Amino acid sequence: MKLKTKIVLAFCCLPMIEMTAQNPIIKHIFTADPSPIVHNDTLFLYTGHDVATEADTNYKMADWHVFSTTDMATWKDHGAPLSPSTFSWATGDAYAAQCIERNGKFYWFVSTFHEKDDVSGGGAAIGVAVSDTPTGPFKDAIGKALVINEMTKDLPHAWDDIDPTVFVDDDGQAYMFWGNGSCKWVKLKENMTEIDGSITTFKPKNYIEGPWVYKRKGLYYLVYASAGTKPEMIEYCTATSIAGPWTYQGIIQENVPNSFTTHPGIIYYKGKSYFFYHNGTLPTGGSYRRSVCVDYMYYNEDGTIQKVIQTTDGVKKIE
Repeated sequence: MKLKTKIVLAFCCLPMIEMTAQNPIIKHIFTADPSPIVHNDTLFLYTGHDVATEADTNYKMADWHVFSTTDMATWKDHGAPLSPSTFSWATGDAYAAQCIERNGKFYWFVSTFHEKDDVSGGGAAIGVAVSDTPTGPFKDAIGKALVINEMTKDLPHAWDDIDPTVFVDDDGQAYMFWGNGSCKWVKLKENMTEIDGSITTFKPKNYIEGPWVYKRKGLYYLVYASAGTKPEMIEYCTATSIAGPWTYQGIIQENVPNSFTTHPGIIYYKGKSYFFYHNGTLPTGGSYRRSVCVDYMYYNEDGTIQKVIQTTDGVKKIE
């Protein structure tokens, strides 16, 4: 299918992109690890930014970007209001992240690496940035990492504290889930910048990384990148309590084209459920040069999720 792309200059010379055939939805840069939220009737999409060359054999992720839409077809690029250099303690790349609104502020939970200093011996760490608007400017909310490698000892490798997802329950209690190799969760205080209590570690079936946690009709969902064949698919569990026990439910998404990773981002917007992910299908794309896509997600009557059908058409424009 031939893709038709129209570029229209928007404010600050950032592009407004309208796609006839959408997937991947962002084509002018390589993007990964999508995280959507809805604010004031607008969907904001937070992504990582792959800058690896075709010859590179590992990730190079310079910063985090924000895009927005009101019709699921026209996307405005708000630039990169956050990068690891925002955090004085950080070194390395801009791995998976999620932004969430609370009490009129926007908290962007990110994963990167911690420099070796008197606080940490290095390794993956989770930080939190804050802004008064969904597009920034963002600043380090606490001047230090929220989670460092020394706080989680269940696995020996230094990159287990990545991929945070944050959820605020109906009673106002906030939770953060994260982890590579095992899934970890902890309560957050109302200020969203302090951990409240001890960290719990568990391993859902086939779990690798990239959790996404949300609640629908009284049922909690834990969606994650799992051990597929390249290796990652997307699988999920459900529970009647945020603390579990979690019941394995199966595969949502099969392997994606031309990328051995994928990453879920799920949102309900203007009457439909959308499933964001990434693949490597742009020209010169691949596992280190990925691109965010979106397709519809459907639920069965019992709350289980139907398998996502990956398309090049993507989703229809909301009129």
